[in-house]
Amino acid sequence: MPARTLIINRYLRTLPPLETLITFEAVARHASFTAAAGELFLTQSAVSKQMRQLEDAMGVPLFERKPRGVALTGAGDELLMTVNVLLGTLYQSVTRIRNVHQSNAVSVLATHALAQFWLFPKLIEFNKAYPDIAVHVHAINEFDDTSLNDFDLGVLYGDGDWATLDSDFLLPEIVYPVAHPGLDVAAIDSLAQLAKANLVQIDTRAWQCMDWPQWFGHLGVDYTPRDKAPVFNQLTLAYRAVQQGMGIGLAWSFMADEALAKGELQRVTGFECRTGKGEYLVSVKHRGRSACAAVFREWLLASMQE
Repeated sequence: MPARTLIINRYLRTLPPLETLITFEAVARHASFTAAAGELFLTQSAVSKQMRQLEDAMGVPLFERKPRGVALTGAGDELLMTVNVLLGTLYQSVTRIRNVHQSNAVSVLATHALAQFWLFPKLIEFNKAYPDIAVHVHAINEFDDTSLNDFDLGVLYGDGDWATLDSDFLLPEIVYPVAHPGLDVAAIDSLAQLAKANLVQIDTRAWQCMDWPQWFGHLGVDYTPRDKAPVFNQLTLAYRAVQQGMGIGLAWSFMADEALAKGELQRVTGFECRTGKGEYLVSVKHRGRSACAAVFREWLLASMQE
């Protein structure tokens, strides 16, 4: 019997079905068969049946049934650690293969704000020029050079110097305060007055982004947010709050320049922060670009010269 057949049979005899592992992860995360069923669009009885099947395959109990929900046994805890790693690895690999090997598609990684305010309008124009090429944008806020392994291209913030990436400069980082045009900010003409104003805060603990203390720090001013200041953990949410007149917020030039020109926002003081860093179009070094990725890259860089 061929060796490959022996390996496949060993997996089939030993490993539980993949769908039971996916369901197990959901049940463990929710500590509930019912909540997992809702997430997976299954009935509660179908989830229970899969978990009985998984426990039978494992030969040990994985859950302690409780009046409200379930708890993992010691064996369940061990299995969950393994399943999380394996499903994460499998997801990343499938995503990378799908993105990289589709002949008529380009996969691009970018932050939420840049994707929404800068990249999206570019995609509309690109689609008009190249309707046969699909651009898949994956927006996340926290990523680095290693994240690009699963994508054709990315727009990465920094100084342009990454050992594993080729990079082309796109946009400088310019950050300034803005407000809704109906907000009365005429009396604010100094950093000291600005610091006392109602400033919409950005919680940047989970990702790399400038907040008000950093912005003031670049201009040589110590600043501590007020206790009751509105706080958002996404730049796009904070910007939306500013657009609705909730207060003064920080805006990046790629987000706000057009809105300022249309009168939809107003600058608050003439102060701005230029960090010397910016957004770069990047791709993994020593990995050939697909024909579609090459077309999109050249088009995007050319559009910046217009």
